[in-house]
Amino acid sequence: MIDALLPSALDLARFQFAFTVVWHFLFPAFTIGLASYLAVLEGLWLWTGKAVYLDTFRYWLKIFAVAFAMGVVSGIVMSYQFGTNWSVLSDKAGAVIGPLMGYEVLTAFFLEAGFLGVMLFGMDRVGKGLHMLATALVATGTFFSAFWILSANSWMHTPAGYALLPDGRFVPEDWWAVIFNPSFPYRLAHTVTGAYLTTALIVGAVGAWHLLRERQGRLARRDAGVEAAGGAAPGSAAADRGREASEAGPNPRARLMFSMAMWMLLIVAPVQAVLGDLHGGNTFEHQPAKVAAMEGHFPTERGAPSILFGLPDAEAGVTRMQVAIPNLASLYLTHDWNGEVRGLNDIPRDHWPTNIPLVFWAFRVMVGLGLLMITLGVAGGVMRLRGRLYETPWLLRAAIAMGPAGLVAVTAGWIVTEAGRQPFTIYGMLRTADSASPVALPAVATSLAAFAVVYFVVFGAGIWYLFKLFQQTPRAQEGAPPSGQPIRTAGITPAPSAAPGAAPAIQPAE
Repeated sequence: MIDALLPSALDLARFQFAFTVVWHFLFPAFTIGLASYLAVLEGLWLWTGKAVYLDTFRYWLKIFAVAFAMGVVSGIVMSYQFGTNWSVLSDKAGAVIGPLMGYEVLTAFFLEAGFLGVMLFGMDRVGKGLHMLATALVATGTFFSAFWILSANSWMHTPAGYALLPDGRFVPEDWWAVIFNPSFPYRLAHTVTGAYLTTALIVGAVGAWHLLRERQGRLARRDAGVEAAGGAAPGSAAADRGREASEAGPNPRARLMFSMAMWMLLIVAPVQAVLGDLHGGNTFEHQPAKVAAMEGHFPTERGAPSILFGLPDAEAGVTRMQVAIPNLASLYLTHDWNGEVRGLNDIPRDHWPTNIPLVFWAFRVMVGLGLLMITLGVAGGVMRLRGRLYETPWLLRAAIAMGPAGLVAVTAGWIVTEAGRQPFTIYGMLRTADSASPVALPAVATSLAAFAVVYFVVFGAGIWYLFKLFQQTPRAQEGAPPSGQPIRTAGITPAPSAAPGAAPAIQPAE
C-alpha cells in the first residue's frame, strides 16, 4: 500500500526536469526581451543624443548581466539530464535533436558570448558604432537561441522530416522539414512575443515603483515644507523650499521605463492574443488530446461551449460544475459556430495527457493573465491621452502588481505545452515511460534533492540581488564617459557645474 503511494523513478525524473526547466526559463524569458530593449535604448541615444536613453541603458545593463549569467548556468545544468535521466530519448532521437541544440551553441551562444564583453565593458573603449553593433548582436543571439531550442522542442511535438530505423531510432531526411516543423512558426512567435511582454511588465513595474515612491516622497516633502514654512511670507527661504518640493518632477528615467512599457503592452498584448489563437488552431489540428484537456471537453460536440471554469474528472470523463459560454469553443477552434470539437472520450485513454486538471487550470492562468495585460495596456493608453500616465497612483500600483505576471504566464504556458504532450516525449511516436534512463529511484531522488538545495540557494540569492538592483534609483550619469573624453559627438554635452569640482550634469545638447 505504501509502495503504491511512493513516486517512481520516472515520476521523479519528470519532476526534476520540470523543476530545472521552470527555474531556467525564468531568465531567458526576461533576457530575450531585455537584450532587445537595451538595443532600442542605445539606438535611441545615438539617434536623439538624449542622455535619458543612455542613463536608462546603463541602469538595465547591470541587471541584464546578472540575469543572463543565471540563465546560462541553469541552462547548462538542465541539459545534463538528457544523459543522466533521459538517455534512451537521447539515443533514439539524438540524431535529430542533438544537431539542433548544437546549432544553438554555434550560432547563438557563441554570438552572445563573443560580444557580451564588448556590450558590458566597451562603452568607453570602442566606438559608439561598434558598441551599438555588439548590443544588437547580443540581442540577435538571444533570438537565435530561442529559434533553435524552440525548433527542437516543436519537433518533439510535431515530428517531421525524419525516417524511423528498424531499431526505433529517428534520423533526419529533410532538415528543412525538421527545423520548420508544423508547430514551430506558431510556437516561436508566441514564445518570443511572450518574452517581450515579460520584459515590458518587469520594466514597467520597476519604473512604476520608482515613480510611486518619488510621488510619495514629493508629497511628504511638500507637507514638511508647508509645515516648516508655517505662515512664512512669500519669497522667504522656507516658502521657497516648500514650493520646490511640491514642484519637483518625477525621475525622467523612471518615466521613460514606464512609458515604453505601457506602449509595448498596448500594442503587443493584443497581438499576442492573436498569435495565441493561431497557435491554438495549429495545436487543435496536430494534438487534439491536448486541446481537449485545455478546454475540459470530454464528449465530442458540435457547437462546443468554452468552459470558463470547472472541475475536470478524468475518471468519470466529465467536467463538473461548469461555467461555460455556448458555442464559443467551436467558433475560435474551428471558426464555425457549430463546428465539431473532438473530445477526450473519442481519443484512446492511453493518449490522454497524464494530468488533465493541471493542463486545464494552467491554460486558464495563462489566458487570464493575458487579458489582464491587455487591460493594463488599454488603461495606460487612456491615462496617457488624459495626460495622467505618470501621476495616477492606481495605475502605478497595478503595473507593480503585474510585474511578475509575464513570468507566471510563460510558465503556465509551458506547463500547458509540456504536460499536454504527455504521455509522449515525441508526440505519438515515443512514450515518456520508454524514454527514461534505467536509473534507480534512490539515485534520481538524491540528484533531485541536490538540485533543489543548490537552485534555491544560488538562484534565490541571484533573484534577491536582482531585486536589490531594481530598488536602486535610476540616476543621471550612470557610468558616463570619462572626463576629458569628447562626448558632444554622442549628442550630449556637460552642463556647468553648480560648484567647483562638482561632477558635470549630462544634458541634451541644444
